[in-house]
Amino acid sequence: MRLERSLKLALFLSAALVLTPARQPALAEELPALVADTVYINADQTLVAEGAVEVIYKGQHLTAKKLTYDQATDRLTLEGPITIDDGAGTLMLADEGELSADFRDGILKGARLVLESQLQIAAAEIRRLEGRYTTATRVAASTCQVCPSNPTPLWEIRATRVTHDQQTRQLYYDNAQFRVAGLPVFYIPRLRMPDPTLDRATGFLLPSVRTSSELGLGFKLPYFIAIGPDKDLTVTPYLTAKGGRSVGLRYRQAFRNGELELTGALGRDDIFPGEDRGYLFGTGRFILPRGYRWGFDIETASDDAYLLDYGITDKDRLTSDVFLTRTRRDLFFDARLANYYSLRAADDNDVLPSFESSAEYVRRFAPALIGGQAELRFDLHGLNRLSTVDTDANGDGVTDGRDVARLSLGLGWRRQEILGNGMVLSFGAAVRSDLYQIGQDQAWPGTITRTIPTAAVELSWPWVKPAKGGHSAQVIEPVVQIVWSPDTLEPVPNEDSALVELDEGNLFAFSRFPGADLYESGLRTNVGLRWTRYDPAGWSVGLTAGRILRSEDLGQFSTGSRLSGTRSDWLLAMHLQTDDGLSVINRALFDDALNFSKDELRLDFNRGRYSLGGSYVWLVADPAEGRPLATSELALAAGWQASDHWHVSASGRYDFTADETVKAGLGLTYLSDCARLDLSLSRRFTSSTSVRPSTEVSLTVNLNGFGTGSDGRQYRKSCGG
Repeated sequence: MRLERSLKLALFLSAALVLTPARQPALAEELPALVADTVYINADQTLVAEGAVEVIYKGQHLTAKKLTYDQATDRLTLEGPITIDDGAGTLMLADEGELSADFRDGILKGARLVLESQLQIAAAEIRRLEGRYTTATRVAASTCQVCPSNPTPLWEIRATRVTHDQQTRQLYYDNAQFRVAGLPVFYIPRLRMPDPTLDRATGFLLPSVRTSSELGLGFKLPYFIAIGPDKDLTVTPYLTAKGGRSVGLRYRQAFRNGELELTGALGRDDIFPGEDRGYLFGTGRFILPRGYRWGFDIETASDDAYLLDYGITDKDRLTSDVFLTRTRRDLFFDARLANYYSLRAADDNDVLPSFESSAEYVRRFAPALIGGQAELRFDLHGLNRLSTVDTDANGDGVTDGRDVARLSLGLGWRRQEILGNGMVLSFGAAVRSDLYQIGQDQAWPGTITRTIPTAAVELSWPWVKPAKGGHSAQVIEPVVQIVWSPDTLEPVPNEDSALVELDEGNLFAFSRFPGADLYESGLRTNVGLRWTRYDPAGWSVGLTAGRILRSEDLGQFSTGSRLSGTRSDWLLAMHLQTDDGLSVINRALFDDALNFSKDELRLDFNRGRYSLGGSYVWLVADPAEGRPLATSELALAAGWQASDHWHVSASGRYDFTADETVKAGLGLTYLSDCARLDLSLSRRFTSSTSVRPSTEVSLTVNLNGFGTGSDGRQYRKSCGG
């Protein structure tokens, strides 16, 4: 009896014959579907399907050239090419095979097992057992694509046997040999690895190698422990040639309302013989009801040089804090406790403000009678030092042990009116009252109160020149702002306004001081011009220029800030953005004679395979800002995608004032369909009492398809014709 593919009724009848009569009632709702060019039943009651055979059963899809079903043994005999897709990411290919009717048990010869379209396991024979275990013998496993013209993969694992447990999603290798470009590298009698479908599994991660002039050649072998679905721990022993012995730990846990991560290390080395060295970093972020969020940060190290010696980070100030915050359209609340620790050799942490407590509440509303926008602000701020000395014993101009607490209450208002000729007239007013409590400082009384009123009027005239088609091309806006506050203010200790800078962000601000301890006083006029052009070709350019004019010099700004006197320096800020990846930002301060006092240039270019980022900073000397010498520094970072697989990067910083290179680095990355290699070389040239110049080389290798975060599919190569 022969049935053609187009006869649907006959196909359903032939599919039903695949089941034994005893199993038909129990599986009546789970009948397999059989499709083939030709289906017939022999005299011995075996069912034969030939030509483009397809069987679909319980989500599994089998294709073969020929299928023979023996009702007596309830077995399928298959002739290839054979493919079996279990619908869960596992694909088997074979030349010939024999399976049970439900695909749970059987043998496939000349077979290949493909997991998640990544890991390929070629074997002489593959056995299926209980629908859970798949065992392959005499195998070669790799995530690299193999072409007939180059049959040797970049890396592979040869083994006498591999067992895949589909329930635990683990691969077990017997007598495993790891090869690179066909050459044996190392041998492991027994090896367990997660399959590509498993994101988290307890076991060793890939090692990394790091060498530095301080510690010598070092080797890291991380071990990952999946404690539960919501938490894990990574333990990383680190051994170096110069006696370094340490253990790194990383703990992560996810909660319904947030997450936390703790990272640290503890060990000993020959840099500080006989001393324990280490660090601890941690972060936590959590969501609370009614829009509140709270969190914490932990940053601490055993000594000033540890983080640089071990390549953790180049931060020179550590911050630990805990905070509670809430943000709404018209409301902001933030409260936090923080601790600061400086790693700079010139800093004495006993006399620096080490502990900070703060609370801030801001509420915006629209006043009913006068209109406009009003803002109510409440601030509570405290700074504490470790020193108990109530005088300036070290001669830096600040009392060594001074502790300060400040309570502030402020109210501000602003309203705009558009005049008939298009001008915008704005009015503003603010008042702020402060209560200071000062301790451990003979130079100041214990309590200081002050009130600061401010009034302002601003007139701007935006001009718009439309481009062809009606699109806005150019906007020019001259602005004049007059601000008044009292000439004399009650003096208070300055803790948060040591560094003052004029830029386009505060050109029209009520006060140029960044904090609350100092406030700009006197009558002043802020004048400026803003110009922006948007070109239909895709590029834009903007310019801001302006300066501050004062009725008299009240001596409130240092010379280096370029805000002193009755006229500030000119501010000129420019930005350029093009559609081909170029971004240029420059900010400069100069006087009427075009003598520059500050200049900052930032350039970024990212176009296809090339990227370049650079910045240059020039600042005149200003002892009042802790800068006894002029600053002139250049920083560069560049990248080049040399090919689809190779990426080269370089970075460096040069100090023109000291005439020395601060830091330089080179990086090389190779990324293929089955591996990622990162090689970096960096050199730190600066030194201090706690840190010496050092050179560091790091090598990290990841094999794609084993929980490394990338399967390399976008780098699949083409074998060609």
